[in-house]
Amino acid sequence: MVKKAHALAEQAWKTLSSRPIYQNRWLSLCEDLVELPDGRTTIYGVVTSGECAGILPFLDSHTVLLVKQYRYVAKRVTWEMPTGGVHEGESIEAAAQRELSEEIGYQAGRLTRISTYHTSKSVMDETAHLFIGEELASLERPPDETEFIEVRAFPFTDALQMVLQGEIVDGMTIIAMLHAARLRGSSVD
Repeated sequence: MVKKAHALAEQAWKTLSSRPIYQNRWLSLCEDLVELPDGRTTIYGVVTSGECAGILPFLDSHTVLLVKQYRYVAKRVTWEMPTGGVHEGESIEAAAQRELSEEIGYQAGRLTRISTYHTSKSVMDETAHLFIGEELASLERPPDETEFIEVRAFPFTDALQMVLQGEIVDGMTIIAMLHAARLRGSSVD
């Protein structure tokens, strides 16, 4: 039985039908009827929100900028790096620069991609693209009208401790901070 289950683990599920349930400008929800690898069918809810970009901005080699804001779904205030959705027709890098501009008023002279991953592999199709932003230049650009944020500079080592102590709870920021620590040879214990 284990051998058969193992073989079925890599077989794609087949979408038999998809029914839209809800849609707004940020996401859509569909209910799919899918055929499983063993021939049975089941209902699967799928949230579609597309791609997003997150940028860990370094003011200098030892200082990062983080934003603090209230997150409605989490029902709490969080510290996180600038993040946001990729608009239709926009490159991932352009989205990253736009989010930096809107949230912290800077543009990065150098963007380094550090990770691309699925934010939720089970019910959401969102793909996150994470960058380190360096060589920041100040910009004059109005903030996003739906964001009410505070921007603060942190020593990178302090921000890393915030991740390790559970003070930073945003998944994109945690992943970016840990990658940045690895790339910079910082200890994460």
